[in-house]
Amino acid sequence: MTRLRVRALGPSDRADALACLEAAPRLNLHLIDLVARIGAPSRRGEPRSEVVGAWRGDALVSLLSISPSVVLDARVGADAALAFLPYLGGANAGLLKSTEDVVGPVWEGLAQRGRQVLLDRIENAFAVEARDLRPAPVPPGLSFRPARPGDVDALVVASRESLIEEDRPDPSRRDPAGFRRWVRSRIPRAFVGERDGALVFVGYADVRCPQGWLLQGIFTWREARKQGIASAGVSELCRRAFAAHADHVQLAVVDGNEAAERLYAGLGFERFARLRTLLFS
Repeated sequence: MTRLRVRALGPSDRADALACLEAAPRLNLHLIDLVARIGAPSRRGEPRSEVVGAWRGDALVSLLSISPSVVLDARVGADAALAFLPYLGGANAGLLKSTEDVVGPVWEGLAQRGRQVLLDRIENAFAVEARDLRPAPVPPGLSFRPARPGDVDALVVASRESLIEEDRPDPSRRDPAGFRRWVRSRIPRAFVGERDGALVFVGYADVRCPQGWLLQGIFTWREARKQGIASAGVSELCRRAFAAHADHVQLAVVDGNEAAERLYAGLGFERFARLRTLLFS
């Protein structure tokens, strides 16, 4: 078998890389977004998109994003995973997320290089298309809008509480200023729910492209829970996605969170993949 050749992608590789990922667009939605941004100005507060590809001869066979997020092609083969290890091993820390069968062998290689796991969990990926969406009603007094810079204090609190509830490391303790900058950088992708002048819901559309929207960081303030706000907020995000002609909306739920799975199933979401999320240092 021809040995794989790995190198960084440039703007001229973008079309070939997107064609490669289109073989599994739902599983590779985040990577599709990162590839599409190669050579484009970086989002405020974020580093530029850096993606490497593995070629067999003239054929591009797999991809790996190393900045601003570590995202591995869900269809990566064993030989490509091995070829990518030097790039993953060079990162100070990373969040590796893909299907279970992809993450397992890659993590074995990283562990052999002395990397330490900070978080290792299973998530279930759900998606809904416009024809299947069953939107929830909006509770009285609740309205939705894009987040604004003035929301940053409330969003810092929400982001920190969300991480704690998911048993993830709390970076705000080590670097509160850096954590605040990270939250501020995400404001252009955030949509909030407001009632009586206070925020009660936030959701981040971290990927917004024709192939689909990826929702993350869905959070309802504790005092506003069990009032239909989360269902209404996700419905609003879906409405915006389909108004922008997105193919589907997807999100992931930590395995065992039956309440969240029931909520999304009630809106018409269906599970399409089982993922493994691994935070390493």
